[in-house]
Amino acid sequence: MASIRKRGNTYQIRVSCGYNTSGDQVVQIQNWTPDAGMTQKQIEKELNRRAVEFENACKFGFQSTVIKFQDFAEQWFREYAPAKLKTQTIRSYHSSEAKVYKAIGHMRMDKITTRLLQQFVMDVANEKRFNRKGEPMPPYAPKTVRNYITFISTVFDYAVRMQMLSDNPCRNVVIPSIRSKKRDIYSLEEVQQMLELFEQETEANYKYTIFFTLAAFTGLRRGELLGLEWKDIDWKHNMLSVVRTSEYTKEKGIYTDTPKTESSQRVLKLPDELMQKLKAFQEWQNGCKHELGSKWIECDRLFTKTDGSPMGMRQPYKFFERFCKKTGMRFVNIHSFRHFNASILISNGVDVKTVQGCLGHSSATTTLNIYAHSFQAAQVRAMDSVADCILKRDTKSSA
Repeated sequence: MASIRKRGNTYQIRVSCGYNTSGDQVVQIQNWTPDAGMTQKQIEKELNRRAVEFENACKFGFQSTVIKFQDFAEQWFREYAPAKLKTQTIRSYHSSEAKVYKAIGHMRMDKITTRLLQQFVMDVANEKRFNRKGEPMPPYAPKTVRNYITFISTVFDYAVRMQMLSDNPCRNVVIPSIRSKKRDIYSLEEVQQMLELFEQETEANYKYTIFFTLAAFTGLRRGELLGLEWKDIDWKHNMLSVVRTSEYTKEKGIYTDTPKTESSQRVLKLPDELMQKLKAFQEWQNGCKHELGSKWIECDRLFTKTDGSPMGMRQPYKFFERFCKKTGMRFVNIHSFRHFNASILISNGVDVKTVQGCLGHSSATTTLNIYAHSFQAAQVRAMDSVADCILKRDTKSSA
């Protein structure tokens, strides 16, 4: 609410515009001197009109004209991000701060233009990079460049929502497109061989063999696998519910979060053979729990440390790395099991919407973009089958 006080022949209109990033109150002041000959009633009427206009100007335009991008972004991290975004997303945005603040952090929000942001994107995409030894490094990947502009755009979206700005200058920025790439995926024969080798592993590695077996059969993300709890399994109907994920940050340690997107919460049907393996694994874990007694930390997770607490994010990776070195199996990262699962679904003619649902993608477009190569290969096979029918080819005899 504006306050008015008289100082000699001049009236001072003061409006509080909230607090800055340091916690100090921000006050805007406008002075007005009435024209000679104005009556007191005219002065009061004009003062009230000016006070309302000035208050609205401060409310909807003042902050955008003085606050710098870095100050507002830091305020956004405190006010908005913790309540609306996932911890990993916030962490990703924090990793973008240094480069973004160096480029535009010192600039007023209303002075940052689309052209300036376009130049920033081009500079990042063409930046020459070197490692600590001074050796040349590849340029930033398109996805990394997109992450920088996404952070900036998210902050500007908040400013528009707060009616500080009328438009987001990121809206028309052209960012590098992310081309689908051919992924390094295990073949069906490799996974089958791996499952046979798992049977020969020691009891100490039992939980890891179940982890990777489940990864191959379900295509779950690492965090989703580590977040599974025994109550998520419907033993009667062979159903598995994906309703949480296990995550880690240096600040919070291991913590439980909701899945990546709303679509990531899903239910999968498991084959009888896999259900039998899970049942045997549960009995094994119960035996470990009995041996440890009161020292066991109950968390209901499928995959735990030796004391029953949630398994760390890197434990499966370390086992798999050792396993591949010992057996001579080709080593590909854990996420490759998710790609393997998707490729098997696609090669067997499963439609894109079903694949999307199984993998928990937010849209079919995401699925198509990630697995464009696999779908193209499936389309080639589909066209061959049409030709076989038209030309009356005997596919059995040719095989």
